[in-house]
Amino acid sequence: MNSYTLTLSILLAASVLQIWTSALAIEGFLRHKQDGGLRRIWLAVAATSMLFALHDGYALELALRTGIYDQRQAILVGLASLTMAFAIHGFRRREA
Repeated sequence: MNSYTLTLSILLAASVLQIWTSALAIEGFLRHKQDGGLRRIWLAVAATSMLFALHDGYALELALRTGIYDQRQAILVGLASLTMAFAIHGFRRREA
């Protein structure tokens, strides 16, 4: 697997992870047992995660259309997405 294919794979995985993280945060927001402050935090996390997913999608599109890519940045984004998804999943499980 060359670096270009690896970069595309990592960006796609990062985008999917950010969308999944946003879905978990929206689910946390929709729980009505929580106070308003905690619900707003969940909403902020969901919005931030969707913005990161959008950024990952734009980076993926740039790499696909022009061939311009940065493998180090893709690896960092992938690790950040994985860490954020793991953290949100842990918070969600802890609340339940």
